[in-house]
Parts: sequence; structure tokens; C-alpha cells
Amino acid sequence: MDTSTIVILDFGSQYTQLIARRIREFNVFSVVLPCTTSLDEIRALKPKGIILSGGPSSVYDGDAPAADPAVLAMGAPVLGICYGLQFITHHLGGKVESAPAREYGHAQVSVVAETPLFRGLPQTMDVWMSHGDEAKALPEGFRLTAKTSNAVAGIADEARGIWAVQFHPEVAHTRQGMELLKNFCLEICGAKQDWTPEHFIQSTVEGIRRQVGDGHAICGLSGGVDSSVAAVLVAKAIGDRLTCIFVNNGVLRKDEFAKVQRTMREGLGLNVVAVDAGERFLTKLAGVTDPEQKRKIIGNEFIAVFDDEAARIVAAEKGAGEEVAWLVQGTLYPDVIESSSVHGPSHTIKSHHNVGGLPADMKLKLIEPLRDLFKDEVRRIGRDLGMPAEILERQPFPGPGLAVRILGEVTADRVTLLQEADDIVVSEIKAAGLYRKVWQSFAVLLPVKSVGVMGDQRTYAYTCAIRAVESEDGMTADWAPLPYEVLRTISSRIVSEVRGINRVVYDITSKPPGTIEWE
Repeated sequence: MDTSTIVILDFGSQYTQLIARRIREFNVFSVVLPCTTSLDEIRALKPKGIILSGGPSSVYDGDAPAADPAVLAMGAPVLGICYGLQFITHHLGGKVESAPAREYGHAQVSVVAETPLFRGLPQTMDVWMSHGDEAKALPEGFRLTAKTSNAVAGIADEARGIWAVQFHPEVAHTRQGMELLKNFCLEICGAKQDWTPEHFIQSTVEGIRRQVGDGHAICGLSGGVDSSVAAVLVAKAIGDRLTCIFVNNGVLRKDEFAKVQRTMREGLGLNVVAVDAGERFLTKLAGVTDPEQKRKIIGNEFIAVFDDEAARIVAAEKGAGEEVAWLVQGTLYPDVIESSSVHGPSHTIKSHHNVGGLPADMKLKLIEPLRDLFKDEVRRIGRDLGMPAEILERQPFPGPGLAVRILGEVTADRVTLLQEADDIVVSEIKAAGLYRKVWQSFAVLLPVKSVGVMGDQRTYAYTCAIRAVESEDGMTADWAPLPYEVLRTISSRIVSEVRGINRVVYDITSKPPGTIEWE
């Protein structure tokens, strides 16, 4: 990227992605790397500044995650956060010990020395702490810049271009956290605010044109935000030399197969090959109740269907003397981060792939135009591309579709039941003006039947659970306190209109300990 870059070295903090997001909010590009990243890789990014994240370990433990201490002498300004402060202290000759009074949650910090990092901030700040260790002795050349009643809260050696704070400026609970990060990135590092949707679109489209040349590309389209924006970006670069494949896996939402085709062709002008493979998927799912097995069956079958269609496209283009050499994926930055590890390859959080198992003789090369973006940034890019709101505002939908919202065996009848119930949930959430305010809202079909009374007759039918959560990125979530009237309407409509469901319950479990999806 031809932009000012702030490099964030990840020591395992749950807030590391949040640091990157906060910096991008004032249009400065940031990139998260494992703390084990080599100096050469860091230098290649020509960083304007380096941030050392927090982390759950004690810096003096033998297996504590560690960066090359030489990163502190690269010449770029450094900001340590929480564990980052302790790493700086420990590796530059200071002393870090277990704190007699650990600090977790809200705390008050007093600024005790003037420094560019705290410029314009109040002398006393409400911050968020999360540490059990503290700096007991500072390295030579460092001075105390802030403190709490219990411990060191800020240090600096401005001659070496190093600042550090014990609290977390990236979380909302630290009220002046954005101003502190802005002071570091803009004032201390001199980063330019050139990370904009317009710049991203222009540079990405030019890059794809150079990459693909006169070649062709294919894209597995889901109808969701990520794959749709990725497809539009690539189509902007290479036009009708992009072919999108949209597969009906039998567990899409009500009328989604037709709606997505119409939107993609008419609304976005994409070249879409639609494959109705619903029966093929449901046959493979027959008798299967284990959630992980469902996911694997759907994933493997999708790849098989995709391979079949991709092979046809490749054969057709070869007949025309052209070559299909590229596969477009909607990989996002959280996927990239989670595929890395602060401890190295053996402790990778997850190996990310959107489409795997492609035949070796296809030799497809990847185009991942969104791999530097977070979800909210993808939506901003989509708006600047003029994409319809109905796509960009769509709530996340799981890859295995309704199969992980049908507990127990997935059958055609049960899919139809859930499609009808889910359609009622979504339509009523939208009618109440809540669709954009919640992260996800949907119905779940339980393998539980109960007795009911309808029209003076006894019924024995399924139970449906309603799930609605609030979240920023899906990594954590709180159950959404939907208005009683909305819940009442949803429940009444489902029981009245969906023959086969006679009881509706509301899920009030947060993540953690629960997950957003039931399976």
C-alpha cells in the first residue's frame, strides 16, 4: 500500500484488532503482525511508527511472547501498550514484577510530566486497566509520565522515540484514548491521513488490472457483503472477464436463491452462473445430526459443486483461446490476523480459507482485494462503489446456512419450516427499524416438540428460538433487549402462520459463554 503505515506487533491481546480499527478511524493505515515478525519484514512496510500490543503473559516468564528487541532501535517511534510497556522495560534493563495490587477495569491516571503523547489531554484521566504485573524500576533514560495510586501508568524516553502506557487507550472505557492514539500517529509519527475509501478503490482496481492482465477470473458468490464487494471491485478492474458462481446449497433463506441472482445481475451488473444444487446437498445431509459433520459435508460439497462449474468455465474459455487463472475470495483482515499467531506457526489460531480443495490442474491464483479491511470498512468501500443498501446492510449469514440453525437432522420439510419462521423474524425486525441496530437476528428450529392448543385442538409441534445479538465484530456479543411488542408480534405470527411450530422462546445468552450461532 502506498500509504503511511503504523505497524502493530501482537503479543496476544484480546484488544489488538481494536488498536488497528481505532487508528484507521482517523484514516491512517495500520497492519497487525505477530510479535515474532522479522525486522526485515517490518522494515519492508516502511512504518511511520510501531505499536507493541498488550498480552496475557508475564514478560519475565520463560515462554513469554517476545519481539526482537532491536525493533526498539529501528528509528521509527514506538508506543508500548500494557504488556508492551513491560516488554520495553524488561528488555531495556528495567525491572518488571508481579504487582501487589493488580488493576483490572476502571482506574484513574494522573499525568505527572509533559509529553507529546498526552498533549491536550487532562491531567487526570479515566482509563481501562488489565494487568497483574508492574514496572518496578525504569530503564536508564526513561522518566515517569503518568501513574495511578498503585503503579506506573506511563513512561517515556523521548530521545529514543519510545513512549508507553500501562492502560488500554484503544477501548471505549478510556475516554481520551482516541486523542492519545492520534497524538502518537499524527503528531509523533507524522503519519498522513491518506487511508480513504477513494484511495483504496483506485489503488486496488489498478493493482488487479496489473495482476490479471488479459486473464479471466472466477468468484464464489454467496450474496453476502464480503464476496459481493470483492466481486464488484474485480469487475470494475476486468469487466466481463470475471464470472461469478452462486450455488444454492439447499439451506439458504426464503427466496434467497432468486433474490441474490436478481440483485447481482440487475443491481450490480455481474456475470453470474447460478447452480441449483439444493437436492444434492440435502441428500448428503440426510441422517446427520452432528454440527461439525454438517459443516464439513456442506463445505466439501460446495467445493465439489464449485469445482464442477469452474471446470466447465475453464473448458469453455480454453475453447475460446483464453485462460482462467484467478480465483476471487472475500477474505477480510480479521481472517488474516487469526491465521497468524503470536507464538509462531505451531499455535496458529485458525488456518483461514474461503474456498479450499481446488484441483491441482486448475492452478488458480488468488485475488483477495479485501484482505486489508475490517467489516465496517468493507461496507464503506461498497457505499463508495454505489452498491445497493440491501446488500451492504445485510446481517452476517453463516456459510453452512440454515443447517447450523436446525438442531438435529436437516430435512427439506424442516428447512421450509425454518425459512418461514426466519423470514418473519427478519421482516418484523426490519419493520421495527432495528435491523441495522443489531448484529444478527434470526430463528433457530429446535428438535423439541411440545403440546399446545390451537382452535380448541391439541397440537404437538416444534419449538422455535429467536436469537438477536449486538456486537461490533462478532468476536463478542450481547443478547439484544428487543422491545416486548416486537417479540410479541414475532411470536404471534410464527405460531399463527408457520404450521408445525407452536412455541417460541427467546435466547438471552451472550458470547461468551455462548456462541452467536447455535451450532
